[in-house]
Amino acid sequence: MLPAPLPLDVAAAVAATKGFMPEAEGEALHAHALASLPGTWLEIGTYCGKSTVILGDAARRVGASLVTVDHHHGSEENQPGWEWHDTSMVDPVSGRLDTLPTFRPVLDSLADVCTAIVASTENVAAWWTSPVTMLFLDGNHTEQTAQHDYAAFAPFVVPGGTLLVHDVFPDPADGGQAPWHVVQRALSEGFVEVAKHGSLRVLRRD
Repeated sequence: MLPAPLPLDVAAAVAATKGFMPEAEGEALHAHALASLPGTWLEIGTYCGKSTVILGDAARRVGASLVTVDHHHGSEENQPGWEWHDTSMVDPVSGRLDTLPTFRPVLDSLADVCTAIVASTENVAAWWTSPVTMLFLDGNHTEQTAQHDYAAFAPFVVPGGTLLVHDVFPDPADGGQAPWHVVQRALSEGFVEVAKHGSLRVLRRD
């Protein structure tokens, strides 16, 4: 699949939203979402909603419902002293990173297709029972959490459903290994890789 440029209004919204998604990978995410089954789509890791904008537009076009999960206090790499810490995201009262206020306008713009769950994936996993036609894993990239998120939600991906994993770097020199290990596990558990675009891997459950 050769991804097409994002629609101009979506591209503008993506550009205006804080986050970490290279343009080509965003286009690929949109294209594979458009090719996914309707039903419930689940995004793990919202941050400020850059990828949510992309998935939300695709969900409208396909007739899917998007659920995005994040506690909105940032991943490990977003915390003070780490490379991707953004001081503008720190709540002046609590002193904690809080991306929820920045995400709110994105959520409002997608109110017809997107539901946001503000909680840890551990809490959500305790009650989640819905089949998923597309799962996008882009949450915390520590080994423990990445493996938890895959184990908790991948079993709900239906046959023919899509699994997308972001920030996959086979070479340790390029980035953390946890998402790569998730992909390797998925391949051993019934998923088939159908495409890769930069650090984005696209798999399908047979």
